[in-house]
Order: sequence, then C-alpha cells, then structure tokens
Amino acid sequence: MRVVLLVLLIWTWTSSALVRIPLRRMPSIRTQLRADGLLPEFLTDHRPDMFNRRYAQCFPPGTPSLRLGRSSEKLYNFMDAQYYGEITLGTPEQNFSVVFDTGSADLWVPSSYCVSQACALHRRFRAFESTSFHQDGRMFGIHYGSGHLLGVMARDTLKVGGLTVLNQEFGESVYEPGATFAMARFDGVLGMGYPSLAEILGNPVFDNMLAQKTVDEPVFSFYISRTSSSNPEGELLLGGTDQALYTGPINWLPVTAKGYWQIKMDSVAVQGVSSFCPRGCQAIVDTGTSLIAGPTNDILSLQQLIGATPTNIGEFLIDCVRLSSLPHVTFVLGGTEYTLTAEHYIRREMLGDKELCFSGFQAVDIVSPEGPLWILGDVFLTEFYSIFDRGQDQPLPFPGSRQD
Repeated sequence: MRVVLLVLLIWTWTSSALVRIPLRRMPSIRTQLRADGLLPEFLTDHRPDMFNRRYAQCFPPGTPSLRLGRSSEKLYNFMDAQYYGEITLGTPEQNFSVVFDTGSADLWVPSSYCVSQACALHRRFRAFESTSFHQDGRMFGIHYGSGHLLGVMARDTLKVGGLTVLNQEFGESVYEPGATFAMARFDGVLGMGYPSLAEILGNPVFDNMLAQKTVDEPVFSFYISRTSSSNPEGELLLGGTDQALYTGPINWLPVTAKGYWQIKMDSVAVQGVSSFCPRGCQAIVDTGTSLIAGPTNDILSLQQLIGATPTNIGEFLIDCVRLSSLPHVTFVLGGTEYTLTAEHYIRREMLGDKELCFSGFQAVDIVSPEGPLWILGDVFLTEFYSIFDRGQDQPLPFPGSRQD
C-alpha cells in the first residue's frame, strides 16, 4: 500500500524514550447502527438528521470562534472509522481507551459523577480512589459538530505506553448528552494539537512529555490501517518514527498556523485534469476525522466527477461495479503528488448480503483567517504514514510508500 508521510515541526529536543501504542480500529457507525437495530432499512430511511448531522458531520458551518480567527473548535467524525488506544490515569492506575486526535489538544475521560447515559456505558474516572489526584474545580465545555460535553478540570498521573506524565491536566466529563458518545467504542479523547487549540487550561499531553523530557525526540508518528485483519491495526509511536513502516523520501511541509496541524496544499486534481484550489489552499492533517473533507462547492463537484450520488441521509453512494473505472484523486503537497485510487477513497459496507460503496469525501465548510480549510482525515492517512515533528516549526512529512 502506498503511503505519504506528514511531518510537523516545532522546537529542538533530546531525551530518553521511544514508545509504541497499538491502535484499534472501531467498526463503522453504519455497521453498529444496523447491529443495534437503529438502521434496519438504510436506503429507505427518511430521517436525515439521524446520520448526517448527529453522527457524520465533522464541523458546523460558520463556527463563530473560527470567524474570529481563533482555532478552538474540534474536528470529529467519531463514528465512521476511528482509531483508539489505551492509557491509564491515577494511582493505582485506571484504564481508559482514547482517540489520539491531532485535531484537538484536550485530554478528557468520563467522570464517576457523570449523569449521562454515555458515561454509564464507558469506563469512568474515580477520583476518590487515586492517591495522586489533584482537584482543580474549574468547569470546562467542549462543543463538537456531532455533540458537546461539560465537565470539571483535574490533574493526575498519566501513563501512555511506557511513559509517565506527572500532574497532567485533564477533564472529567460530567454531562455528555445525546447518542454520539454513547455509541462510541472509546471512553475519551487525547488531543495532540497545539496548546492554542486547548479548551482546558494547562499543557496538552505531548507538551508535558516534552517539558518532562520523557521522549527521545519532539516527534510522534501514526500508522493506521483500513482493515481489522492488519497487524497492527494501527500504531502511535511517541518520540520518533519507524522506518520499517514506510519507504521512499520524506516530504517535509511547514506548519502554516499553530493550532491544528495546518499545512499548505498546492492543489487537488481529479484524473490530473479537474483541479480544486489551483492557487493553493490550507489543509488540516487530522487523525480525528474519518473522511477527507473540503468546502461544499468543491466537494459536490468532486462527488459528481467520481460518479457519486446523494442518498436521503446525507451519504454519497457509488456503484461498486464501477470502482475499477473511477478516476484517481491527487493531492499535491509540497510539490509532491499523493494519488488515491477508488479503492482508497471508497468505503465498503455490507447490508445483509449486499455490498454498498460510500464516497470517502465530505462537505465541511470551515472559515479561517487563511481561507477555507480542507481536512486530510483517515481516508488519506491510511494510505500514507504520517509524522508530526514539534522540533523545527515545520509540519508534516509524507514519505513515498508505506510498508504493510
């Protein structure tokens, strides 16, 4: 499988550890909804809000905080194909599964005092059982396109892989309304964006790792796979990169705005002809978004070019028989072309004995001071090994091809 390596850079660092965190892939939300009896007749469902807005929309259009130039909103499409791993909090250790998300900067897990159904279905942090717990008392709120949560801030010992982070600020959620978090397979989120993105005051996890000198280098990298049969399904490497997971040169791209891992994208082309943002545009490299997203007008045109047709629940379907004849979609980053075939940008799902093919592109309008933003989510990152380097104030690198 071919791969791109994205590297994001800031600071120069030396230290002592290289840690691997295995990542598991969640099942598709469509599969889970059908298994729960909530989506029995997919193609005849007349409830567009059930999937499109509550579960699939990464980002609400016209977010006020972004109109003001503050990158504080978080980008999520939790339920389609998210990757999560294990951490512990407290003394003695309490285990939690979290999404390692480059599109946010906060760490939060459910609190034992949470009153929502979502918390009852997940592991909850029991502050009164931890001897290293420090109460903060301040409240916080995080608003996602697919839901929101409220909680209180705290500090405690965090362990990620073999690394220990002392006095890590995190949020204990006490209110998680709606079905979004209830259906998630993970307990919380560990943000890996820049500190300016955080809603919870204090250093994000990776910044504390740098400050406490627990990693060899100011670098982390992701390997994620599309199939659950792959071994590993995914891996987060803290403190460096694994050259065995990719081949070819690394294409280093500078970070253009330190909030999200934001880079300049030269253009997007379909079969090398139809081009979007031909004069360049901004893109976010985001492990917390499942699909590839872009401005509505561009994505609707792209859907037409690949032959995708809309359904009554906001999804775009493609005839599976036509996959071999569909055009390639190429993203040009730093002068290097990264091409996705239909096998890469189409998501396959089974409905009984029938296979459905869904487009991996999604319309999301994000206004920023630098112009409309694209999101390079998991559909892109499963094909390219991604490296995030906080060492030299540049962003992601993409290497030539990934080793599977």
